[in-house]
Amino acid sequence: MIPRKFEPILFGFILSGLMSLLVSGIATLRAAGMGPGFLSLWLTSWLTSWLFAFPAVLLVAPLARRLVRSLLQAEGAAAPASKSD
Repeated sequence: MIPRKFEPILFGFILSGLMSLLVSGIATLRAAGMGPGFLSLWLTSWLTSWLFAFPAVLLVAPLARRLVRSLLQAEGAAAPASKSD
């Protein structure tokens, strides 16, 4: 079993792998069509994109977390008053 301290890295690894798999599959299908060699072309595109996606996720995730926290209202905080009056 992997120690819990590696959770953010493992999460980024799995997330970047799945997202790059889906996006590269769609892009490859649109660019090359479903023909002979599609699977090979897709897997090559996926591995190349994953090499960029994984470090990008690790770098961008902290920024995304901060942005989400800044957009969310704190628990128990009152909603801002409406300016429609």
